[in-house]
Amino acid sequence: MTAPLSLIAYRTASFLATPLAGPILAMRLRRGKEDPRRIGERRGLTRLARPPGPLVWLHGASVGEAAVLLPFVERITRTGATALVTTGTLTSAALLAQRLPPGALHQYAPLDSPLFVRRFLSHWRPDAALVAESELWPNMIVELKRSGSPLAMVNGRISERSYRRWMKAPRFIAALMRDFDLCLARSESDGARLVALGAPRVLVAGDIKFDAPTLPADRRQLAEFAGLTSGRQIWIAASTHEGEEMIAAAAHRRLRQVFPDALTLIAPRHPDRGEAVLRQLEAQGLVCALRSRGDAIGPGTAVYVCDTIGELGLFYRLAGVVFVGKSFVGGGGQNPIEPARLACAILHGPMVANFAEAYAALDDAGGALAVARPGDLGDALIALFVNAARLRAMARAAGDTVERRAGAVDRSMRALKALLPVAEAAR
Repeated sequence: MTAPLSLIAYRTASFLATPLAGPILAMRLRRGKEDPRRIGERRGLTRLARPPGPLVWLHGASVGEAAVLLPFVERITRTGATALVTTGTLTSAALLAQRLPPGALHQYAPLDSPLFVRRFLSHWRPDAALVAESELWPNMIVELKRSGSPLAMVNGRISERSYRRWMKAPRFIAALMRDFDLCLARSESDGARLVALGAPRVLVAGDIKFDAPTLPADRRQLAEFAGLTSGRQIWIAASTHEGEEMIAAAAHRRLRQVFPDALTLIAPRHPDRGEAVLRQLEAQGLVCALRSRGDAIGPGTAVYVCDTIGELGLFYRLAGVVFVGKSFVGGGGQNPIEPARLACAILHGPMVANFAEAYAALDDAGGALAVARPGDLGDALIALFVNAARLRAMARAAGDTVERRAGAVDRSMRALKALLPVAEAAR
């Protein structure tokens, strides 16, 4: 089928723009957004040899998508095949360095230039490819299909906003979607939008995030922190975006009126903001400590800024009450399933469209509570800490909700059996 002129124009423009990759990557390096030791990977270059045998390419944008891919990585590597995972951010690379199993490799994704993608494919020669959620890079998709590799989308997610945007270029998106051999949607609504965009084969498998492994924690450090904070009311504002740290600070001041010894943990969504967050909080007169600096939590510490990668499992276990960020500022919400799996009571703002089904399930079960206004967060925390029975019931409901909704990975692997040479053995 002939490609639409809009797609031809995109591919031509991205090819002609290839020389701009140097200045773009140099700018990103200056801003600390690229790894100088591995910058060649963004051009499709690598120092690693392709391992022998089957190789499956799994691609996700950042930390959230990497977490979605990990269960597939584990299933694939169990068969002896190589799982090659690509992402585009430093934080996702750091996370995967900690959590990839033997038999899996990480590379930074090549920029979406036909030249870079072809170079990447020529070296790695994947036997199949999986993309997580809504990663729709045109040259990546077109070049993959030209190479003959089966292509599937897992945990397919198309928000209403993205759907409206894509529908402004219906022939362009339809040309991309028809290159997918299979799209596994996380929900009925996502599936309906994928069909409307032109995906030829869509199945609803459920949300993979309900199957994600429990976040790890260093038991020794957990015991140490628990000893240092014994008897204090502890909560965490997790995956916060700029502006939400000040909301958390206001909630802490309100909570302290009832519980003077309360301890607030704040984990910014982007850990490199840790120092800036610390300065903002200290300007509010709060006694703070910074995790990345090795600061200890003392009796007078009011706020502990958790600006490290891969330690949310530790802090969720320590706190037990979690406010999930991007739900007051930024919009869309962050993943509530990770803390719910650890039986944490969950609070969130009204902006949760990115995880609407998960939040609805948790809210309906009593495992999560929507807080209408930022100024109400402190009172919501007080209500939970005053009523220990309610807090325990909320935490149990959150954990039970996640357990009941698990199984999406098994359903997905069964659906992928015809596309993945490893799927039969990976069941």
